[in-house]
Amino acid sequence: MKYWLFKSEPDAWSWDQQVAKGDAGEEWHGVRNYQARNNMRAMQIGDLGFFYHSNIGKECVGIVEVCATSAPDSTTDDPRWDCVHIRAVRPLLRPVTLETCKVEPGLEQMALVNNTRLSVQPVTPEEWAIVCRLGGVEA
Repeated sequence: MKYWLFKSEPDAWSWDQQVAKGDAGEEWHGVRNYQARNNMRAMQIGDLGFFYHSNIGKECVGIVEVCATSAPDSTTDDPRWDCVHIRAVRPLLRPVTLETCKVEPGLEQMALVNNTRLSVQPVTPEEWAIVCRLGGVEA
C-alpha cells in the first residue's frame, strides 16, 4: 500500500462534500499538472491519502481511500489528463496544519512542506504515521 495527499480548496470541494459521496466516492478530476497526474497513475485500489484543505485552512482534515484506479478525466477531451476516484474513510480527530508539519520532527522532507503547490503528492509511511498521530488516529 502507498500513501498520498490530495489537496482541495474547501470552497471548491470540501471534506464534507467528499464524505457526502459515501462509498461510491468521487472522481478526483481537474488536475492539470504532469507530476500530480503521474502520481495518480501510480495509485492502486486501497491506497490511502490525506484530504487536505488548501488555501482556506491549510490542514489535513481526513483520510480517503483510492476506490478506482487512473482513468481518463471526464472533465476534458484532452487525453493527457487522468484521475482516480477516492472515497472518505474517516476524519482526523484533530486537523493537522501546514504550520505544524513545517516544525514537526520527521516531516522536514514531506512534499507538503517542500512542494506546497503540488496538488496530488506522495507521503512516506513514516510521514503517514506522524500525521496520523498528530491527527489523533491510528496509522
